[in-house]
Amino acid sequence: MNLTNSPIPQKAVRFLFLYITRRPWLFGSVFLIIIGAASSAVGVQYAMKLLVDAMDSSVRSTAHVWAPLFLFLVLITVENLLWRLGGWQGSRAIVASGVDIRLDLFEHLTGHSMRYFNQHFSGALGNRITSTAAATGEIFATMFWRILPPITDFLGAILVLTTIRWQMSLGLLFSVLFVAGLLILFGIRGRRIHDNYARRSSDASGKMIDVVSNVWTVKAFSARYREKHRLSRELNREAKAHRRSWMYVELARVIHDMCLVVTGAGMLVWSILLWRAGSISTGDVVIVSTLTFRILHGSRDLALALVGTAQQFGIINETLKVIALPHSVKDPAEPSPLKVESGNILFDNVSYTYPDGHKVFDNLSFEINAGERVGLVGASGAGKSTLISLIQRLDDIQGGQILIDGQRIDQVSQDSLRANISVVPQDIALFHRSVFENIRYGNPEASNEEVYSAARNAYCDAFIRGLPKGYRTIVGEKGIRLSGGQRQRLGIARAFVKDAPILILDEATSALDSQSEKEIQSALASLMQGRTVLAIAHRLSTLASFDRIIVLKNGVIIEDGPPDVLRANGGPFAEAWQLQANSLDPQATDKLATTDPSSK
Repeated sequence: MNLTNSPIPQKAVRFLFLYITRRPWLFGSVFLIIIGAASSAVGVQYAMKLLVDAMDSSVRSTAHVWAPLFLFLVLITVENLLWRLGGWQGSRAIVASGVDIRLDLFEHLTGHSMRYFNQHFSGALGNRITSTAAATGEIFATMFWRILPPITDFLGAILVLTTIRWQMSLGLLFSVLFVAGLLILFGIRGRRIHDNYARRSSDASGKMIDVVSNVWTVKAFSARYREKHRLSRELNREAKAHRRSWMYVELARVIHDMCLVVTGAGMLVWSILLWRAGSISTGDVVIVSTLTFRILHGSRDLALALVGTAQQFGIINETLKVIALPHSVKDPAEPSPLKVESGNILFDNVSYTYPDGHKVFDNLSFEINAGERVGLVGASGAGKSTLISLIQRLDDIQGGQILIDGQRIDQVSQDSLRANISVVPQDIALFHRSVFENIRYGNPEASNEEVYSAARNAYCDAFIRGLPKGYRTIVGEKGIRLSGGQRQRLGIARAFVKDAPILILDEATSALDSQSEKEIQSALASLMQGRTVLAIAHRLSTLASFDRIIVLKNGVIIEDGPPDVLRANGGPFAEAWQLQANSLDPQATDKLATTDPSSK
């Protein structure tokens, strides 16, 4: 089931019901099997009563014993067979639902905008998905084996006791309802405590993962003990919340034990008095006592299961509050695929504002012609990265429109849009997979030869073959086993493999030495042929051969034209170029922040 256009329910009950309705026959069969097994268990107790009555008869004959004994053995055999069958069916239902839950939450999570991911710990998000699947499995298992059997036992016991003494069935009914109601009410009142523990646990886990993922920084700044003390505060808060949740459950057990003693003793004394008066048989005393304690123990298991379920619901609700939020960037109801024939890009009166209210673009308009190579230049914060993010629709604009070959990008599917754009970012993201898989990620259908060709074009084939296992070498988490320059070459090779009509370069050669940069510039020149190219670069010399330069300042285009013309004009671009040439400072473009063409 694809949930991209079917939002995940934000309430735990509806969320669970969604997965039950996916496999109604499987869940339904488990439900019926468990009821059958629990009913057989009550039947076993009744068969024991018949056996005791037969043995207690004044007529000492085994003929009266065989029938109840046979019934007893048949029922106990059926009970065990049904329990095993229920376990087999239940495992199928619960395990399959756990897979679905993780896939659906992953799909929904990855549909969020990049703004969303900038606001949450990535490790904590992954942990929430795993813990939610585990909590859901725990709830289903509890429902099948700790809630349904006691309820069936209770109904069966009421029926059996009615045949013995209807007053006893009423007494047991009111006792169990009182105990269960008291514990359920107690459990509901503790929901806030369990929710708080779930929230503290998730926060502590996220901060632990955050530190581990930045271990180099921790070591570089001698911060191991600082981070340990910081984590100690978080873990102690979690431990305090955990103890409160735990002790609340223990208090529920104490309440139940007190009720068990009073009710069990009362029912047993009552049955003995009736037996002494000759109103009931010895077998009746046996079944009253066994069913009473069985039901009261079952009511404890039921109530505690409900309290434990409240804890699991807290985990699920906490996850749904974070992950199941509606997507801020959505595909239209009936998206059409983007069809790129030439690669023309048009910004038409585009306005965009950050969530904090900072306006980046206000009615920004410009056009990039098909096959044109355009460089974006400007100081940090000028809007360059935001602009290329909006082209990929990683966030939505608040006004105007962005069109590619005349098609509004908010009217086509996001996947088809991004399939037509190759991006080589400054910080190359690699998976903990082989070199071959990382390059091929740009196009899963690429042949082996296409991957090797892309590597040669990106000048990384030689170093790859020098790795311990060549193209089968695992690069490590985020490519940690490779140098920055090697990672960047693999990113460029990935773009070669993707072969998209629009190419975005975000400081694509920033991690390379001078010799490597010359080789990559040659490779990029080949890659850019016949494509629309948009490049961000602080090193202005890398844009010298481009068709056009757009200079941004505070979200406004202050210069636009061929690099030779802009250098001759003596404006902000020319000053930055001259300063960079003299100082060899690739960050000299920051001078554009204080340069205004109106001052010329």
